[in-house]
Amino acid sequence: MGEVVIGISGASGAVYGKRLAEVLSEMGKTVRLVVTDSGKLTLKHECDTTPEALAAATNAILEDAKNVGAKSASGSAKIDAVVICPCSGTTIGKLAAGISDNLVTRSAIVAMKERRKLIIVPREAPYATVHLENMAKLSQWGTIVIPASPGFYNHPKSIDDLVDFIVARILDQLGLEHSVGRRWTGDEI
Repeated sequence: MGEVVIGISGASGAVYGKRLAEVLSEMGKTVRLVVTDSGKLTLKHECDTTPEALAAATNAILEDAKNVGAKSASGSAKIDAVVICPCSGTTIGKLAAGISDNLVTRSAIVAMKERRKLIIVPREAPYATVHLENMAKLSQWGTIVIPASPGFYNHPKSIDDLVDFIVARILDQLGLEHSVGRRWTGDEI
């Protein structure tokens, strides 16, 4: 797998995007990190970090969310997947309407156009009907929707375990072998 774009939007759950960047870095994958203005606020509030610090810690290439001409926005660039993690309801609505007003939405729409893998990780509760309708529309267009709703069958002991559950599902959808979290074997019951 080549480059993966991780977009962090303003929804709560920045820790999911942070952890995904860490794991992909540990795997030696090239990550292009794009954080919206509201994503910067959430990343600081929930993870006490900045996009610059996260990029430095994970060897990610930080791209300016206002630069819709960056590599992540190009159909001819060698980008394998775009993951918006977390993905706000506003970002979901923009994608469903074809609005690409920042690098996160532009990268995602280019991913759809180029038939690249696009994964969104919404973190809302409850979902408004408009969010559900927009997620259904995106799913029909090939977008993978992984709600930030961790399972409990693996008996999580910490928040990190809950976060890793979602990150493991993302890695599975990216087709990457990993040892993040525990898999169900069928022998648990």
